[in-house]
Order: sequence, then structure tokens, then C-alpha cells
Amino acid sequence: QLQLVESGGGLVQPGGSVRLSCAASGFTLDYFAIGWFRQAPGKEREGVVCISSSGGQTTHVDSVKGRFTISRDNAKKVVDLQMNNLKPEDTAIYYCAARGFDDCPLELREAYFGAWGQGTQVTVSS
Repeated sequence: QLQLVESGGGLVQPGGSVRLSCAASGFTLDYFAIGWFRQAPGKEREGVVCISSSGGQTTHVDSVKGRFTISRDNAKKVVDLQMNNLKPEDTAIYYCAARGFDDCPLELREAYFGAWGQGTQVTVSS
């Protein structure tokens, strides 16, 4: 069984930082690109960042440019998302997802990722 489990979410003040982790089981990460998505209340799920299987390629949406950094350790089967300078609009449930290809897609769409975690809540509020 392929499984991804997110952790690290919680309540943080604007300008603060949170580090999310995505732990994989049932498969190795060596051949999977990993993306982070988020879904805010009342809104559709959107792609945030992605990292290639080797970690050599990363992509991100403009809204998190310079603030979010994705990294991975395939041996430990972990993908992390470091989120800095958080804003209230970053409040959402964050999901990690695996794609059965080495590279990230040109468009960060849900349909391009086949395995999903349960999500972890990040709330940014003063």
C-alpha cells in the first residue's frame, strides 16, 4: 500500500515559520516527483510547490516565491516544506502528493499526482 503522511502543521502568527514533513511508506521515493498542495476553506485545492525525484528541480507558484522551500531525503523517505514569512492567506490544509515520474509537471494539477496524504492544517493568524 502506498501511503503519505503529513505532519508539522499548527497555529502560527503572521511572519512566522512552519516546517511540514511528508513521510512515505510502501514505496521508495527515488522515482517519484513530490508536490505540495493546499486547500483553504471554501476554495479549491491548488498546487504550491514540487520537487523532482532527485531533488534537482523545484517549482513553485508565484504567491510563495522566496518564502517556501521544498527539500527531500529519499533514503529517509521524507519530503519537507519549509514555510517562512507566513501570511494569513497561507491558511489551509496542506497535502503532499506523489507523481509516478521523475520530473515535476509544467502545470501543478491534482490529476498529475496519484498518491495523496491526509493533510495537515496550517493556520496563520494573529
